[in-house]
Order: sequence, then structure tokens, then C-alpha cells
Amino acid sequence: MTTDTSIDKPGVSAAIIVRDGRVLMVRRAVKEGELMWQFPAGGIEAGESPEEAAVRETLEETALTVKAVRLLGQRVHPKTGREMSYTACDVVDGEARVADDEELDAVAWVAHGEIADYVPYGLFEPVQEYLDDILPH
Repeated sequence: MTTDTSIDKPGVSAAIIVRDGRVLMVRRAVKEGELMWQFPAGGIEAGESPEEAAVRETLEETALTVKAVRLLGQRVHPKTGREMSYTACDVVDGEARVADDEELDAVAWVAHGEIADYVPYGLFEPVQEYLDDILPH
């Protein structure tokens, strides 16, 4: 009998938040392998949609209130093996800051041309296409 541990882990939902021509990225206090800078994200709770999880995790991690616009796509992350969902979100209220200092140690609003400096291995294609469309470059 084989055991697939990825089944036991909840899916992870990431929020793709754009404001004033920049996208919000957060730096994890504890690195996940090569992943240091990433989008606000966390586990999807029972009964929660990926969009709802993206909104909740953003508030918990960055104190920013956002609303889900649309689900951009889903995949199994090539570096973590976790099921990932990516949701485009708009800012409703607040200023992004490190609200959960056990999870994060920094937040940054990143311009289109700077994304590769933060995520050198590239973004999930539907996320990159969305940012290509929405961010000035």
C-alpha cells in the first residue's frame, strides 16, 4: 500500500493583489526551500473556497482587507508539491504590513520589472499573464 501525503495537506490559496501599478509580495519568516518571497497565501480551511481563503489569509498576514475578483488558476506547485489556487484580489481597505510576525518578516509592493528579482524561477503562467495585463511595464 502506498501513502500519498499530499492528499492529507489542505490546498493552499494565494492572493494576487495589485494596487497603484504594483503587486503585493510577502517574505516568509521561515523559508520553504527556495521560496522566500511569495504572494500572501495559506491553507484553505474546511468549507472555504479558494477565493475566501485568499481574502482571509491576506487579512491575517498583512492586515489588508481585499475582495476576490476572480480565480486565475490552480496547479500542483513544482517546488512544494502542494495544490495551489491563485486569486486576483482588489484592495478594499488598509495598508499592507507584517501583521503575523511568526509567518512573515517583510512585505513589498513590487513593480512589473522587479518581479524576477523577487521570484527568479518565474511565476505560474496564468498569474504572470494577469500581471502582464494589469501592471504597467
